[in-house]
This record gives sequence, structure tokens and C-alpha cells, in this order.
Amino acid sequence: MPEMPEMENYRKLLSNEIIDVPVTGVTVNREKSVNVPVEQFTAALKGARVIYVERRGKFLVFHLHNGGRLLLHLMLGGLLYYGHVDEPRPSRSTQVEITFGEHVLYFIGLRLGYLHLLSARETDEVLKDLGPELMDRRMSRERFVGILRKRRGSLKSTLVNQHVIAGIGNCYADEIAFDAGIHPASKLQNLSDEELGQLYDSAIRVLTEAADGGGYMELPFRQGDTLTGAYNDECKVYDREGEPCVRCGTPIVRTELSGRKLFYCPQCQHEA
Repeated sequence: MPEMPEMENYRKLLSNEIIDVPVTGVTVNREKSVNVPVEQFTAALKGARVIYVERRGKFLVFHLHNGGRLLLHLMLGGLLYYGHVDEPRPSRSTQVEITFGEHVLYFIGLRLGYLHLLSARETDEVLKDLGPELMDRRMSRERFVGILRKRRGSLKSTLVNQHVIAGIGNCYADEIAFDAGIHPASKLQNLSDEELGQLYDSAIRVLTEAADGGGYMELPFRQGDTLTGAYNDECKVYDREGEPCVRCGTPIVRTELSGRKLFYCPQCQHEA
């Protein structure tokens, strides 16, 4: 499932391509991917312009010039592709296609995900229970430590809880824990303030590097795009079961925690 780095990469790329370009066409191939009748969805978007693309956690919010919003959550398996109208279509099935001038933005894999047409108030209502953003200027090491100090349970379960911190999922929770040298199954109540502070430093470092490195998406955003997905090769533990740890050479272990995959180095990461 795309996480903060993947969605931030998409946000940056989209902001360079579709801002203020009028929507000239809309195709909905799967009605369940949108929240209103197809005719209403199409009529609302034709002629509209996106004036700002915002990311909130794992969501993208397309701000329309008329005050409306498009709220995107890719969920599991969702992808975006942006191509010229004369280029070959993506080989995968598309649930929604929005044409901006001579280019088409393809929404792929929205079987669990969705693209909803909402008002500003409705969007705020959907997003109101999300936790704070790690990259928000109001976040700090001290605030992060304070948030986690109030929680109980495992480190990974807390990091992926969108009501606690928005944007982190399975992959980056494991990558952050590895960077900090802490076992992802560690109990928060057993970690010191110093260790929680190290987690904050690791989270900022990992998420920044991953976002700048294009995240781990498997499909380029457009022809010639070599950035999107490039960070997949940089992951240290996630989906690296049996591979040698980049620090000590010990094989990476995979297990499960509350039904989630969990990857770690048994030598480098201590369990509290």
C-alpha cells in the first residue's frame, strides 16, 4: 500500500503537470471507485482546474478552482500513470481517467481505493481523525516523544496507526525501526525517551530519503520517469527475508505481528 513517501512523490510530480490545466475529459470505468453518479462526477470535473495538490497522510487532495475537492486513497494496489493522449495506454485496467489538455491521468487498481468528489467541509470531515504529520513544521522531537509516551503496545502497531501519526505503513515502520536499531515488536512503555527521540530522528531521515528517492511504487509515473519506485532497491529490511543485513550480515527475519508482516535484523535490533 502506498505510504507517505509514495504519495508525496506523486504530489510533487502532479503539481508540476496538472495545475491550472482545464479538465477536458473524464472516463469512469468502475462506478464503485467514485462516490456520486458517473454523470454528476463527469459534469463536475469537465472544465474544472486543479489549483493545488495536497497530501494528508496517505491521501491526496486535489483542490479544484470552484472550491470542490477530489479525495484520493490508493489503498492496496493503487497506482497513478500520466501519459500523452497519443501514447499507448497503461497495460493495466484503469478505473478512472481524467484528461488534462493533451495528457491523461490514469487511476489504476482502485479496487479497494477510491476517488471521491467532495466539498471542502466533507473532505475535512473524512480527514479529521488523522494524526499529525511527521513533516509538519509544528512537529518536533519533543512532541513526537510526548505522543508516543502516552501510548502502550508495540512500536510497529503504533507507527502504522493513522490516528497516532499519519502516513506510515508496514514498509516504513520496519525501515524506521531498523534505522533506529530497535525491534519493531518492542513495547513502547519499555522504551526510554532517548530511544523514542532516536525513532523520531530515524523516521525523519527514512521518510525524507524515501520521498526524495521516489518511494517503492512498481510503475513509473510517466514515460521516461526513472525516479518513481527507485527507493524499492534502498529498503534495508522490508521484503528482504533471508538477505544479509547491510550492517552485520545476519539474515533478515520475517515474522508476523497482529496479522502484519514484520521484517527485522535479529542481531542489530534489540527488543525492549
